[in-house]
Amino acid sequence: MLFFRIGPILASVTSVAVAQSNNNATYTNPILDGVGADPWVIKDGNTYYMTYTTGTNITILKSNTLTDWNNADAALAFNPPYGFPYSTDLWAPELHKIDGKWFVIFTADPNYDSPPPEIDAFCPFNCPAVYHRMFVLEGSGSDPFTSNYTMKGELNTFDQFAIDGTYFQHATGLYHVYSCWYDSFSSWPANLCVTKMSDPWTVTSNVTERQVISAPTNPWEQTPYGRALNYRLASNEGPQQLTNPRTNQTFIIYSAARSDNRNYCLGQLELIGNDPMNPQDWRKNNDGCVFYQNPLEHAYGVGHASFTTSPDGRENWIIYHGLSTTSTGWGGRTIRAQKFGWNEDGSPSFPRPGYEH
Repeated sequence: MLFFRIGPILASVTSVAVAQSNNNATYTNPILDGVGADPWVIKDGNTYYMTYTTGTNITILKSNTLTDWNNADAALAFNPPYGFPYSTDLWAPELHKIDGKWFVIFTADPNYDSPPPEIDAFCPFNCPAVYHRMFVLEGSGSDPFTSNYTMKGELNTFDQFAIDGTYFQHATGLYHVYSCWYDSFSSWPANLCVTKMSDPWTVTSNVTERQVISAPTNPWEQTPYGRALNYRLASNEGPQQLTNPRTNQTFIIYSAARSDNRNYCLGQLELIGNDPMNPQDWRKNNDGCVFYQNPLEHAYGVGHASFTTSPDGRENWIIYHGLSTTSTGWGGRTIRAQKFGWNEDGSPSFPRPGYEH
């Protein structure tokens, strides 16, 4: 595996002031200089690991500090060969430890996902992501940074559009939650689907058993905001499991609306029953985004989050991407971090996004 230090090769956007600790340290977002999107951070022991969308490969960053990644070590975990279904457009990688082994789940396509006209013609809207699917890498050892990662296989999403997949771990088993279309060519809206798994690379549900647990039916989930009947790029995507450590309530925090737009935000589902495969066991917060743009701080398009804790485990942190202006789109996203708490009803209480902390 190729190791390198990332600091010198990234252009600075906003410098980090002071690294986070369990005390009253301050810092400035973004926590990683240069553009970055779809961040995933996991803590193992006293070490944090980050992956995010590079588009061309999967890189793992390693740091002892949560809020400053500019001097982190980095390892090239996976550089896909040409000519495979996972060769291009690698999105939203996640590093998971399941039953003592490390896995990377990610999205990719075979050839920059530009469908020929005869395929695109099946879609009511332009559908450049029609060939995106989910894949799994398996690590070779107990250390995620030094492990060698090999292709374990493609997750079964029934040969349909699939992005932003994650693992949902529950007392009843392991599940795959991802962003899906209703069928192969519906090309929006993008919904949240769930299937049952027997292990991190094997889906056991068939296509008729797959369940849609959320769709972008609220005005704040659609694109443009509130416009009726325009579902193009209206999305529920980027699902992440979040459990309240005090009450044990389980949530899926997901991204909503269009990902290059200022209105991109986070929505919330809560599992109120015992069956993740039963849509009725999920309760959606239809009142609005639970984490959303803050024009006073020039923080827009905040979404695609992951969650971790402070080094001592006492603080809860959200890691997300956002825009500093409304005109840069996908190319202007940077990675940020903020501390969050919990409401009296047990749901997460997220702060307004900003820069100085």
